Amino acid sequence: MEKFITHTGIAAPFDRSNIDTDAIIPKQFLKSISRNGFGQYLFDEWRYLDIGYSGQSCSERPLNPEFILNKIPYQKSSILLTRQNFGCGSSREHAPWALTQFGFKAVIASSFADIFFSNSYKNGLLPIVLSEQQIENLFQILQTDIGHKITINLAEQQVISYNPTTQITQSYNFEITEFRKHCLLNGLDEIGLSLLHQDKIKAFEQDYFNKYPWLKQGINHA
Repeated sequence: MEKFITHTGIAAPFDRSNIDTDAIIPKQFLKSISRNGFGQYLFDEWRYLDIGYSGQSCSERPLNPEFILNKIPYQKSSILLTRQNFGCGSSREHAPWALTQFGFKAVIASSFADIFFSNSYKNGLLPIVLSEQQIENLFQILQTDIGHKITINLAEQQVISYNPTTQITQSYNFEITEFRKHCLLNGLDEIGLSLLHQDKIKAFEQDYFNKYPWLKQGINHA
């Protein structure tokens, strides 16, 4: 998993509440568990004018010109600004897969659904909770400054935004547990965390198979 220390990117203003996981990645794309290729299907029913299906190439599909991620410069946005209860609905892990594979590094909202919130950290996507007033302040800046960039400093737990109209830099603190912060700063997913104990795991396996050698023979035979 890629390390997240600081990130500066274009913030896309997605002014909706209660965006569920079926909107983030519709059900027909859940057939694959390869963890690859989901970015092109992100918000599929809103991004495209036709009905998509799994395995389909999206290069020739008709785009919805009114959808925010189809507009310049938001095709290259890496931070999503939205409202409350983002990621509600079913617990599909494909949702953070689609967001990260599109290019998003973080989602800023006033609240998240619990399972989506947890799944995001496991896949290197940083979910940031700010107050509704702070969210509203950022939306106002994004509405007047097209392509506005936001900086996220994970080490300092800050969202930083410079307002070109007022020439004022606004900084908002956000909460994150020390464990999740440590994992993101060091690029550690659950597999990476396990591999930190690789020597102990190997020593345990060796000791176990020394005691029960017929089990290892059975594994080799298989």
